[in-house]
Amino acid sequence: MKTQVLPVTAQSLAMAGRIIREGGLVGMPTETVYGLGGNALDAQAALRIFEAKGRPADNPLIVHVASVDEIPPLVRTVPQAAKKLMEAFWPGPMTLILPKADCIPGTVSAGLDTVGIRLPQSEAARAMIRAAGVPIAAPSGNRSGRPSPTTAQHMLEDMDGRIPLILDGGPCAVGVESSVIDATGEVPVILRPGGVTPEMVEHVLGRVSVDEHVMSPLREGEIVRSPGMKYRHYAPQAKTVIYEGGTDRVIAAICARYDAATAAGERVAILGFDGHDFGARTRISLGHAGSAQDAASRLFAALRELDERGETLALCEAVDTAGIGLAVMNRMGRAAAFDIEHV
Repeated sequence: MKTQVLPVTAQSLAMAGRIIREGGLVGMPTETVYGLGGNALDAQAALRIFEAKGRPADNPLIVHVASVDEIPPLVRTVPQAAKKLMEAFWPGPMTLILPKADCIPGTVSAGLDTVGIRLPQSEAARAMIRAAGVPIAAPSGNRSGRPSPTTAQHMLEDMDGRIPLILDGGPCAVGVESSVIDATGEVPVILRPGGVTPEMVEHVLGRVSVDEHVMSPLREGEIVRSPGMKYRHYAPQAKTVIYEGGTDRVIAAICARYDAATAAGERVAILGFDGHDFGARTRISLGHAGSAQDAASRLFAALRELDERGETLALCEAVDTAGIGLAVMNRMGRAAAFDIEHV
């Protein structure tokens, strides 16, 4: 199979819609990351998504819609808290976990009685959903476990020959996947942090809980209730270690580890912020110091660059967990299998 990468035009959208309706898969640009889209009402299309990604079948898919009006047939009920969040943050980088209707195949929900629904901010994504005429199930468009793609080229690296088409909508603005919020209980729970932060949700609802596994691995046998909850995820091939603490201590610890590792023959790179003095050591920029949004938009590209460079060890500066920083640390933590040094 030859994978075409085409700009978003009326013609390419029509082609994408036809592929989806026929049970095929298409690379879909969104504001968060590129998604691997298939017909959310087609159990076989969902199986093709898992196959293309090499994704475990216990990891549920997110269903994307082009308008709020498309949601009622997909769910049994929409709690009041979910309605308030929809009004506040949709279209946008937020997925709501709701009780699923029978039309959602178990392959999409990974056997759960709930389904994640998202109305993306990206006009290209919504146009593709409208062209298909069906809701689109779309996890991130990377091979399972790899860093998520934030450009069409990233997605091509992982999906070349596996799918017929990737729509190129340019670099993703947010850079990390959507916030996943379980809205089925009395108090909404953030299962995966993203561009809609706990602080933003609390401002709308007055209260919100953050799942304990946002910054820790699932225990053996625990159910995966949301994408992105697996132990090691978003990972480069290089061993990845995070350093957390005062800036000067973090820089000193990273430099010491870098020098010892390079002396031992390892290929090492630092994922660090501009303006921090790492000397002549190899550094991949996470953007301006103190800007969690810079780190969010650059993190996955930086992790992919590690593989391109053939590095064997990555030493990362931690990010403050306020705002979108929690999403950055969640992704960085899973990439490092939560190997975090406190200095």
